[in-house]
Amino acid sequence: MVPIINELLITFHEKRINSIKTKINFNENYLPIKLQNITEKSEKKIKFLTLKAQERILPFEIAAGVESDYLKGKYNFHLDKINDKYYWKERAVKASASRKNLDPKDQVQTLLEEKNLEIKKLNNIYFPATSNDAKTEYNNQKAVIENELNSKVSLITETLNKKIAVTEALTQSKIDKLIVAKARLNEKLEKLTSKKEERYSLDQDVVLSIKNLSMHFGGLKAVDNLSFDVKEGEIFGLIGPNGAGKTTVFNCITRFYRPNSGEMYFKNIYGEVVHLNDKQVHNIIKEGIVRTFQNVEIVWELNVVDNLLVAAHTIYRSGFFGHLLNSRLLRQEEKVMRKKAEQILEDLSLGAYKYAYPLGLPYGILKKIELARTLMANPKLIILDEPAAGLNDAETDDLAKIIKKIQKDYNTTIFLVEHDMGLVMEICDTVCAISFGKKLAMGTPKEIQNSKIVQEAYLGGE
Repeated sequence: MVPIINELLITFHEKRINSIKTKINFNENYLPIKLQNITEKSEKKIKFLTLKAQERILPFEIAAGVESDYLKGKYNFHLDKINDKYYWKERAVKASASRKNLDPKDQVQTLLEEKNLEIKKLNNIYFPATSNDAKTEYNNQKAVIENELNSKVSLITETLNKKIAVTEALTQSKIDKLIVAKARLNEKLEKLTSKKEERYSLDQDVVLSIKNLSMHFGGLKAVDNLSFDVKEGEIFGLIGPNGAGKTTVFNCITRFYRPNSGEMYFKNIYGEVVHLNDKQVHNIIKEGIVRTFQNVEIVWELNVVDNLLVAAHTIYRSGFFGHLLNSRLLRQEEKVMRKKAEQILEDLSLGAYKYAYPLGLPYGILKKIELARTLMANPKLIILDEPAAGLNDAETDDLAKIIKKIQKDYNTTIFLVEHDMGLVMEICDTVCAISFGKKLAMGTPKEIQNSKIVQEAYLGGE
């Protein structure tokens, strides 16, 4: 009975710790958005006060004959309105005369005279005769109004800085409390796990370990006693002829299939080693493993940025009722997720497509959108199933650059199956070759290229 209670407590503490880590991550991500909102409100106030001050100074500028940028802008605005008005009047007169087979010359001339008269009136308003007294009055009034404006702007800026400092302090205080709570739970968890006989461990640089994996479909051995390790932060390639069992390996790791035998261990996003054999398929993404499929899987009815937001469902803290009632937490999370999605699209040079719908976009762009979507779930390991399938040479070269960029900028491990040997040899740090579910060789791309057993079984020999 005691071991069962220990297991339940360990599971409870692990979930609580993961929840706290999610809260810390959310607060760290939401703080810049919160500060930006505060700053934007202050900037709007300053802009409004500046415009009011310019409106107050404008009559004195006109009287003194000072042609400021603001005055010119106002003048050009009214001038454009006059030109537009008479442009459409002239078109109407010409169209009416054309229907009646009349010459519109006299009517057009009358309109031109009216237009010139209005422009003359406008010029008299904005550029009247000036005097020295008017210039003196302008300088005096300008100084008074600008001093008032500077005083108000200083007050707004001071208030803004205080709000930013308070917001940062409150957020940091919240994070500190969460860190203390996490430390306490970690201590309890260590005491509980020290009593547990069996714990999983991996080498420090290993993120995924496959040991003696076998998967049979009746009498067919799709994967046969396969073992390999994927190092953290590398691009790992799994190659082999059609029917070698590559996609079956992926399906076992992501729990689409339950292997007949073998063990699979993974160092998740929290740095904990988990036994993937014990995980359910819908919980694999929560551990930090995401994947793409051979065919493009995109929601065609949603635009590109919303397609990315779909992938963030596992990292939302707000539950069913939060979504139902559109809670404050949900609104905050949506701001964080949308900003994250837009940033990912910019990083992968997809910013121009964020409000476009996928239907009709080039196939290479759709593949990049799928890659961008994987990054929304904060992955530790991205599994790519033939990412270059259907791409031309230029698109494949672009894909290689993007995969390397994701590996570097997002500090993630890439595990891919690919038939394009040029792509594999260019981007992979380690390559594992398999045939009929068995491992043939494993090493650097150069070592695999020079392996005689690989050449014979996969490349057809010399």
